[in-house]
Amino acid sequence: MAPATPERISVGVGLCVVMLATLPRFIANELETRQTLIGLAIVAVAVVMAINYRMLNSAARKRLPSLLKSMLLAMVVGLAIMALWHSLTSDWFSWQELISNGTTLGLLLHALNLWRKPLSRE
Repeated sequence: MAPATPERISVGVGLCVVMLATLPRFIANELETRQTLIGLAIVAVAVVMAINYRMLNSAARKRLPSLLKSMLLAMVVGLAIMALWHSLTSDWFSWQELISNGTTLGLLLHALNLWRKPLSRE
């Protein structure tokens, strides 16, 4: 099993945020089964991230807040890019679609940013 790292935890927390951001789309379209499945997935990922957090040493825990801030910034950038994209390419889109697509793009940007940096080995 791979060791827990703050980078993995930031991506896992981001995955929870993305899944939460998709819930309004499922609620608006009355897709109860998907709501339930997403809810279960959020709980599962959150539990795994909590276990990983407990496995971190104190130095790694201190790096986690800056990674979470970086992830949130990437999600804001993703939201801005998707808002611009939708305004240029479509005549109408819903806020549910915007937050879903924007947070997904933001998480992808965050993961790519982590990928280009050397991972910590603690």
